[in-house]
Amino acid sequence: MNNLDLYTKLAERHDKGQMVGAPMTKTLLKIFMHLYNPEEAEVALTLPFDKNLSLSEVTALNPDKGDRIEEILDGMASGGTVYRDLRPGKDKRYRLLPSLVGWQETPFWSGRETEQAKALSPLYKEYHQEAFAAEMARGIPLMRVIPVDTSLNATSDILPFDDIKPMIEASSYQAVGHCPCRINAKFRGEACHYSTENCLHFGGMGRYMVAHGLAREITKEETLKILKAADDEGLVHIIDNIEGYMHTICNCCPCCCSFLVPINKNWGLDMLSKSNYLASVDGDACVGCDVCAERCPVGAIKIIDDAAHVDATACLGCGACTSACPTEAIRLGRREEVKPPPQVHEFAAARLK
Repeated sequence: MNNLDLYTKLAERHDKGQMVGAPMTKTLLKIFMHLYNPEEAEVALTLPFDKNLSLSEVTALNPDKGDRIEEILDGMASGGTVYRDLRPGKDKRYRLLPSLVGWQETPFWSGRETEQAKALSPLYKEYHQEAFAAEMARGIPLMRVIPVDTSLNATSDILPFDDIKPMIEASSYQAVGHCPCRINAKFRGEACHYSTENCLHFGGMGRYMVAHGLAREITKEETLKILKAADDEGLVHIIDNIEGYMHTICNCCPCCCSFLVPINKNWGLDMLSKSNYLASVDGDACVGCDVCAERCPVGAIKIIDDAAHVDATACLGCGACTSACPTEAIRLGRREEVKPPPQVHEFAAARLK
């Protein structure tokens, strides 16, 4: 098999039957040529996405690799294309990392400016525009917006499925890496002013990231402080769009984010599930200072006749506008129509149909 056929088969492998696939383009093939050498691509074709395999199981699938298979797999794990389960007291097990959460982020989480990351950065932007953004929006949004409770009118306004603190308290492991979107933009000369070390991951993925130098372990208290700092900056908090799941919390900016950029560029894609809250303005308290309009990540607030006005159809309900209002004239309240996040079977059915 020649290399072009090999990488084409690998692209097809990543696209078929996945929650988030990888639509075939010439740019994708270039990306895979940076991520996998030919031998790694051959091994990747034998690995599942949804099941961790033991070393002996992978060896049986790759008999021609002999006793080198562990070295190859560990190299792929360090290179960000294979997930290696590193739970204490357990034997190493491996599976293929998908496009998201996976090889779209692994070159950038550490924040280190490597030759590979610099080469991939413009390719990822091109691929996002030509195919990947539409793939992320297919069927049902992957992520949903969730405000922290300081953005809400009162604690009683927080819906059970939107309360983020208990989910953090229940998490088994916490890690923080750099925002792959902002680091990606930085490496291609398009850096913004927002901080970057606030990409939060939990459980097994967090352990994997820390083990491979892609993130650092943090406490639950540090996690909440990072969220508060991101809220103060006006970043948008988004989490998995599945009831009861919280593997990731992204803190997103409007200029670099893979989810917000398509919204702001009017690509017509359903990128995010909005929160169950909506910004509203107390006209008597509003002084028309424009702070909320400047902080809105999707341009949903305008100053008209010296007062802020919210476009309810565009508002994400993120709360970025509320934390900086000098007169507390703009707050979040519950939307008239409340939509709980989908159950996992509903999410899977929408993504895999």
